[in-house]
Amino acid sequence: QEDDDACSDYGSCDKPGTALGKTVPDGNVLFPDTFQTDHLLFYERFKAYQDYILADCKASEVKEFTAEYLEKVLEPSGWQAVWRTNVFEVLVEVVGVEYSALQAVVQLNDPFLCKSQSSTFTLECMQELLKLKEHQIPLQELWVVYDESGDFDQTALAVEHIRFFYQCIWRTWDEEYEDDFDYFVRCVEPRLRLHYDILEHRVPSGLVAEYQSLLSQCEEVYRKFLDVRNSIPGSDSDSEVENVAMVEGLKLYEKTEHLKRKLKLIENPLLRYVFGYQKYSGLQAKGLRQTGTKITHVVSLTMLASKLQSLIRDKLSPQSYGEEVEIQFHSDPLAAVNACYEGDTVIICPGHYVVDGVFCIADSVNIEGYGLPDEIVIEKQGKGDNFFDCTGANIRISSVKLVQHDAVEGILNIHHGKTTLENCVLQCETTGVTVRTSAELFMKYSDLYGAKGAGVEIYPGSACTLLDNGIHHCKEGILIKNFLDEHCDIPKITMVNNVIHNNEGYGVILVRPAVPSDVKDLSASAERTKGILLFLLETPRTSKSSIPRLLDSIIRNQVSNLTACIEGFGQGQLPECITDELELCEQVEILPKTEDNSEITKELGATSAKKSQMCKKRLSELGITEANENLISQEMFVSIVGNQFKWNGKGSFGVFLF
Repeated sequence: QEDDDACSDYGSCDKPGTALGKTVPDGNVLFPDTFQTDHLLFYERFKAYQDYILADCKASEVKEFTAEYLEKVLEPSGWQAVWRTNVFEVLVEVVGVEYSALQAVVQLNDPFLCKSQSSTFTLECMQELLKLKEHQIPLQELWVVYDESGDFDQTALAVEHIRFFYQCIWRTWDEEYEDDFDYFVRCVEPRLRLHYDILEHRVPSGLVAEYQSLLSQCEEVYRKFLDVRNSIPGSDSDSEVENVAMVEGLKLYEKTEHLKRKLKLIENPLLRYVFGYQKYSGLQAKGLRQTGTKITHVVSLTMLASKLQSLIRDKLSPQSYGEEVEIQFHSDPLAAVNACYEGDTVIICPGHYVVDGVFCIADSVNIEGYGLPDEIVIEKQGKGDNFFDCTGANIRISSVKLVQHDAVEGILNIHHGKTTLENCVLQCETTGVTVRTSAELFMKYSDLYGAKGAGVEIYPGSACTLLDNGIHHCKEGILIKNFLDEHCDIPKITMVNNVIHNNEGYGVILVRPAVPSDVKDLSASAERTKGILLFLLETPRTSKSSIPRLLDSIIRNQVSNLTACIEGFGQGQLPECITDELELCEQVEILPKTEDNSEITKELGATSAKKSQMCKKRLSELGITEANENLISQEMFVSIVGNQFKWNGKGSFGVFLF
């Protein structure tokens, strides 16, 4: 029965011959072909890990479950493989398997085949190396030699699953997780989904780079933490060295936990976009030309005499500019924008323009369509992160239709400066317009639809003015990101006479923490302190007598703040975050459905006032009793008047709590 189960995962065992492809080696034709197993689909790996390898195991049981799986499907001997490292490849024969150690017992193939960039790896050298390793090498370093009979398909797939798991899924700190959750659900599935989202270009390249950087940082800090923990003296002494090591261990543990939380946010397909990331924009403004001239760039697929006459009369006459106009002609709007300097104008004539690239606008440029928006269509071709990236001080885009396909990021990202959209149509793919911190959007008489995320994303510290627009058929209409954190400034939001309708979720949604961030930080700090102390207690060489002194030194400076924080909640029940472990939750506050603009204004104003109170409280705790009113008067400037909210799936306004 076990053999039948093993076969059922990858097709029927009754069919003769292999079901797998092969990889032909480059260069040295003497090397045999190997099974091609590195192109498995998501569902194939998902099913293997969930149903056959890990099932519902805990983190501490991963190796045990993996060994049991290998015993069922891996041929114990009689197969060949290529042993690959960073410096050599050598053909070996497997004569045994150490399942619990996830290692194969091998011997060199006869005749000896080795491929390396150095001539030092001779037969004698490799024999000596294998002797030092007791002829045991990790399974993940083996690539099974191709066999068309099909007898070794399961062996090749099993080795591939082990290799992929330890290269792409497993983290060195996973064994430290408490065994109170399903390891597959908690760790394997989100990491596997992220891996394939990256492969299929569904994650912005900036976010991928940030994830890889965080992962490297976390691995490095965690190694340092283990070194410090292992260096703690074994004696029950009261030495200063031991206390210093334990304090250093606490700092490294807290840093590791902080990095792990960031990784979890990116691994979660919802939260990676809700919380976003601050992508560095390296766009450099060109500034004015050395001659000081400003050029008008005319874009047209074809230019008829009648069209040119109309264009000169309406847009290019000296009367319009007050001076003689220098003109350059282009057939591609992207080329025209790339040729712009500070103060230039791009006039786009009617036509359907297909571009393969990103509009990176770092200077104050005016882009305007000559006609109705539906007559001037700029369509994004090919996969890519961005469509429009804006960092200029004063950018204006008007009377054009932007169409986005196969996108990863929003249709327009405003990183810095002010961008004005007027009389535009935006057909989105992922999110719509993103207004990042310190940026400003002025959007008027425009139509935005089709976003799989939010139509407009408003970051803390930004300014957003929306007048007489339509925002519809998006996942959410407008998303206002959390600004309660002490490092965030309150955004300025003006919404007048917009029609926000037929969105899947809410018309407007606010993201904010469930409790004030200072309480949350104290609770999280307490949990981290508890975690590190328990961690050190599990270390055999830790001096137990020093732990109470360490605990006292950790919490001594927190007691007064924690007491003040608790008193701030009155005599009622303590906030849940004080008593329970904090976990990210996907919870939306249930508010009554309403079409009244005042409801949104009221909630945003209350959140703004809460931010102001938190700021005053922090200043008071720092001993600052008289401060510049600008430091503590951070109430949001909100003007929400005359907007219509119709047929939104969850109502006009909601709050996403985390």
